[in-house]
Amino acid sequence: MSPNERRSAGLLLFRTTGDCGLEVLIGHMGGPFWAGRESAAWSIPKGEYGPEEEAAAAARREFEEEFGHPAPDGAWVALGESRQSGGKIVTVWAVEADLDPAAAVLGTFTMEWPRGSGVQREFPEIDRFAWCTPEVAAERLVKGQRVFVDRLRDLVTGRCGPSAHDGS
Repeated sequence: MSPNERRSAGLLLFRTTGDCGLEVLIGHMGGPFWAGRESAAWSIPKGEYGPEEEAAAAARREFEEEFGHPAPDGAWVALGESRQSGGKIVTVWAVEADLDPAAAVLGTFTMEWPRGSGVQREFPEIDRFAWCTPEVAAERLVKGQRVFVDRLRDLVTGRCGPSAHDGS
């Protein structure tokens, strides 16, 4: 990893429903820039890490910081990397789990708001979590993260077999 290269790592929780349906747990980004927006305003729980930290450890740490509870136990499935439009490289794993979004204890950050006011305010990093189908997640997630849901859907669909998949 180059010292100037920005990297993030995250954990995408998923659950399967009856007929090999799929839902993913994503979070709406907090703070004043995202308030009132739904489309392309959601994220996989993730965050930056430096060369001294392993990506998987960062994904686990960031999940706990943003959701407020440790990452669930289970087998981690690598969904690979994706370079975002700003140049950051994001690495994501998926784990099958069924957590209640209402149980989240939201992590916060502090920033000057309104800008130039000199007033520091605290905002949640993620202001709410929700389970979404891949189709809803594709609308809600920021563009650069949608690839991870597509990769997960391909893996889960392959696990279900052709007879359980509706072909879409």
